[in-house]
Amino acid sequence: MHPPPPAAAMDFSQNSLFGYMEDLQELTIIERPVRRSLKTPEEIERLTVDEDLSDIERAVYLLSAGQDVQGTSVIANLPFLMRQNPTETLRRVLPKVREALHVAGVEMQLTAAMSFLTILQDESVSIHAYTHSFLQVILLHLEHRDTGVSNAWLETLLSVIEVLPKETLRHEILNPLVSKAQLSQTVQSRLVSCKILGKLTNKFDAHTIKREILPLVKSLCQDVEYEVRSCMCRQLENIAQGIGTELTKSVVLPELIELSRDEGSSVRLAAFETLVNLLDIFDTDDRSQTILPLVKSFCEKSFKADESILISLSFHLGKLCHGLYGIFTPDQHLRFLEFYKKLCTLGLQQENGHNENQIPPQILEQEKKYISVRKNCAYNFPAMIVFVDPKNFHMELYSTFFCLCHDPEVPVRYTIAICFYEVSKLLNSGVYLIHKELITLLQDESLEVLDALIDHLPEILELMSTGGESSVQENKLSSLPDLIPALTAAEQRAAASLKWRTHEKLLQKYACLPHVISSDQIYYRFLQRMFTIMMTNAASRTLCIFLRYNRKQEQRHEVIQKLIEQLGQGKSYWNRLRFLDTCEFIIEIFSKSFFCKYFFLPAIELTHDPVANVRMKLCYLLPKVKSTLKIPADKHLLQQLEMCVRKLLCQEKDKDVLAIVKRTVLELDRMEMSMDAFQKKFYEKDLLDQEKEREELLLLEMEQLEKEKQQNDGRPMSDKMFEKKRRDTKTPTQSLPKNIPISVPGPSSVTPSTSKEIKKSKLIRSQSFNNQAFHAKYGNLEKCASKSSTTGYTTSVSGLGKTSVLSLADDSFRTRNASSVPSSFSPNTPLPSTSRGTGNSVDPKSSGSKDTQPRKATLKSRKSNP
Repeated sequence: MHPPPPAAAMDFSQNSLFGYMEDLQELTIIERPVRRSLKTPEEIERLTVDEDLSDIERAVYLLSAGQDVQGTSVIANLPFLMRQNPTETLRRVLPKVREALHVAGVEMQLTAAMSFLTILQDESVSIHAYTHSFLQVILLHLEHRDTGVSNAWLETLLSVIEVLPKETLRHEILNPLVSKAQLSQTVQSRLVSCKILGKLTNKFDAHTIKREILPLVKSLCQDVEYEVRSCMCRQLENIAQGIGTELTKSVVLPELIELSRDEGSSVRLAAFETLVNLLDIFDTDDRSQTILPLVKSFCEKSFKADESILISLSFHLGKLCHGLYGIFTPDQHLRFLEFYKKLCTLGLQQENGHNENQIPPQILEQEKKYISVRKNCAYNFPAMIVFVDPKNFHMELYSTFFCLCHDPEVPVRYTIAICFYEVSKLLNSGVYLIHKELITLLQDESLEVLDALIDHLPEILELMSTGGESSVQENKLSSLPDLIPALTAAEQRAAASLKWRTHEKLLQKYACLPHVISSDQIYYRFLQRMFTIMMTNAASRTLCIFLRYNRKQEQRHEVIQKLIEQLGQGKSYWNRLRFLDTCEFIIEIFSKSFFCKYFFLPAIELTHDPVANVRMKLCYLLPKVKSTLKIPADKHLLQQLEMCVRKLLCQEKDKDVLAIVKRTVLELDRMEMSMDAFQKKFYEKDLLDQEKEREELLLLEMEQLEKEKQQNDGRPMSDKMFEKKRRDTKTPTQSLPKNIPISVPGPSSVTPSTSKEIKKSKLIRSQSFNNQAFHAKYGNLEKCASKSSTTGYTTSVSGLGKTSVLSLADDSFRTRNASSVPSSFSPNTPLPSTSRGTGNSVDPKSSGSKDTQPRKATLKSRKSNP
């Protein structure tokens, strides 16, 4: 067809119109075969079957008088007929199936092989009945002229062999196999015999194998056809596992040695792979005296042979070095290492700037094989680190690792990215050696490489930050300035692509960043970006984790205010839906008091949302919202929640939302309210929530102590210094005994003249809490329930530096100010706050020297545009 001309050059001359007519004629020619493929009334009549026939009668009719496609359909439905009525199926349908298979085409034969296997797996009939009815049909079609059909029937037979009794195997399969394996039979028959022998070995005792099976095995190993010798060689692994070590050394090993010197390259390759897989069976003498010389010879001749041998050798090299480890001399060890290095760069020296269209096809095929070799080398790289010892990595393998990470082909870099975590674990304290390669792979132009790397990115970054040590004094990532730009660039590259799953996975993995980089770095380089992404995509959970571990209250308040104003009160209903998602994550990650203080009222205000989907989503969230309340301290919040639900019941006009509201009301009524005092049934959950709240309070105290320290010392405390101090001590916050009630005297007060030693101790303790909750696994937050008792969240920041550190021994965690006033958005506070104890609630911003007027976030229900 002629390509259509550009719009700016449209020509309606006679010649141009004739060109368009020719195009239309070609289109009509293309459509003609479609019309001819429609069935005529006569054909439809022949395909029509009486609806009153039973399944068995319909199957018999279609197999007798129907077309091939109908017969194939019946055979595909045979397992169902066997489950429904096995007796009638065996008596009436199966004979018709046998008749149809005699003249059946390839599709029907393949369908029958699959159906017979399904019947065996379903255990629709006994093994005896299956043998009597189906086994002979399977054996009859093993030597079908079509290789695909023959292999399908062979797979079915091999599965049948697993369940047949020994006597049946001997009479029905082993005895006929003696004649089928003779040279007078076809190559296909002998190939089938090889695979059956490999399966039969595990079904008989050693005496029977030695007397009846091994002679056939030796005969087939010396067959005149290389395909048969190669096939039998690959079955020697199964045979060796069935006959034991002694017979393997006396019978199988000599055959493998002879086959490894065969004139056929495929036979030598099969012998090599079988030897590698059987290394564990042979003792040290056999490995050093027999196998090692064979492997050496095979490696030396591999470059002169077909590239397919190199592909197999590179794939098995790691297993080979592991199996022969300990018997190498220093010279042999070095030669094998050099051989591996040579394979890692195979084909790179031949690269040129020619266009692929100008390269001969045989050269392109060779380059593809070289790529497979280097990919296999990347796969075996962790094994080679063990081979040379991780202590020698820098001297022996670093340059090779560098080449693999910078390989011009994506499959090679993809494979080394998958192995990067294993390499990091093996290097342990030497993991700093591969910092630059991590940056390289993060900046890789292929998103496939990035996707492979980020599967274990949290673990890799943790190893990088600790240097592979369990107790560290400083964050080792501080010496890697390129990490943060590489992480941000990777996210932007994933966001700009169409691979949204990679982008979503990357955002989820970034939740580990509070454990490896500083709070300020997250705030300035990641948190704002996450908020932007959340406005268009899903990054809510990671943003909440960033917020959870942010150490500056001013930054936390700014993010919370943006969440409420731009999401909860946003003009787009989509943003308001995302706000409810964020609320769910906040309930999960933060303490109950935090949610009640900042997000309770904005969430329930969405009961007045003009969009039904938003109200519906809120209804699903209401049980979790109610679970954050404690009685009697949060009685006023409970009243507001009940009032909103009553309004929904009375005023809701959307029938779908109303139905969900009614179900939600029943669920809310059945919920048990948490009390201020610890309850036995909620003890573990209350304890977890108490830990969350204590960590949140300690973040405030930490910030205040930092300010005091800066004022006393006259210089700011650098983030690196703070991070070092934070890692000096770790307080085990999760090893609390579950059977000790928390009821001891209340907190002791400290005068303003508190000594510097006490303040320093408090700072170290508060720093340790910020690190501890995230140290083991950042994903542990998912397991933390949020239904527990908490204390009032709003605490005087200015007084935190003058009071003792809050602990589990404080009554302040067990009592609340029952006379708290229902709070709302006051003009004097920059954020919506529903404090549980208003007596000591002071905005930390108000105690500073800034005279800026705080902003006000209102909760008036707006008629937002959907």
